[in-house]
Amino acid sequence: MPQPPAVLQVLPALISGGVERGTIEIAQALHEAGFRALVASAGGPMVAELEAVGARHVTLPLDRKSPLALWRNSRALAGLVAAEGIAILHARSRFPGWSALRAARRSGARFVTTFHGVYSEDLPGKRLYNSVMVRGDRVIAISEHVAAVIRDRYALGLDRLRIIPRGVDTVAFDPDAVSPERLEDLRTDWKLPSGRPVVMLPARLTRWKGAAVLLQALAQLRPTPPFAVLLGEGGFRAELESEVAALGLEADVALPGVCRDMPAALLLADLVVHASTKPEPFGRTVIEAQAMLRPVIASDLGAPRETVEEGVTGWRVPPGDAAALAAAIRRALDLPPDARAALGRQARDAVLRRYTTAAMQAATLDVYRELL
Repeated sequence: MPQPPAVLQVLPALISGGVERGTIEIAQALHEAGFRALVASAGGPMVAELEAVGARHVTLPLDRKSPLALWRNSRALAGLVAAEGIAILHARSRFPGWSALRAARRSGARFVTTFHGVYSEDLPGKRLYNSVMVRGDRVIAISEHVAAVIRDRYALGLDRLRIIPRGVDTVAFDPDAVSPERLEDLRTDWKLPSGRPVVMLPARLTRWKGAAVLLQALAQLRPTPPFAVLLGEGGFRAELESEVAALGLEADVALPGVCRDMPAALLLADLVVHASTKPEPFGRTVIEAQAMLRPVIASDLGAPRETVEEGVTGWRVPPGDAAALAAAIRRALDLPPDARAALGRQARDAVLRRYTTAAMQAATLDVYRELL
């Protein structure tokens, strides 16, 4: 009997992050739909999770960046395509994408790419380097914002471009599925003060994610600022801790690091903030918060313009404007609880209609079926 069609996803490694998470979600959908799901990468702690959903991992040094590595990886991928009868190569990153493109052209396999971000062009030759991501038989953009950048830079036609937003697992991110014990564990670990509203910024602690803007907004909300939880890790942490001390916000801010129970964390928040000062390609934490019935205040740029509807599922403010953010936080927290709850319900309804993992998986499988 002929084997079912095989799809090989290619990325640098399986350590952590949204690209890796999306790879596993698509591998799971492939397996459940009767395809053979393979992933090639340099490996990492998420390999076990990938194999648990029924996919096969092939270890290749796809995290290395050199002309020799590109050539060797392209040969290895072409050999894998021939040995496994792979019909589609799906590249999720630029340097491994060049190896995958060369392997696809040598073998006759179809080539798919996903733009997970908006790549900079600040160095000579960068546009050419980035262009591998528009050389697919199909090119997937993770938001309307990313698609607009692709069309502007590369004049890519609608015959090859597909917009597939990222999704949230609405089973895991379900308010009714979070037990009181999970909430109490986090509340205790973080030493949340009782009787104070909680504003949460779930993001890597990097400068452009806007945590410093939120701190400045809190300082403007004295004498009764809400309690802020800056959830995440990153190289900007020490600078943020210094800023907290300089602003006298030690009793008003917690930096608990990475949280392994994001549904419970978001449910502890009265309000979730997205404060990025650069355009976000998508911003999955926004839809995760909305899935947990939490309205979001988001920077008015990038993909959150698509996921946060002003006054309906949340609010948008100018990026980097601490005064505007402070005013929006105050307005949101001054709303009657039932009005804020209504916004949260509308936010979850919007996620269920447009931004689920199941919808993302189905749309991606449709792209594969087009090419088969």
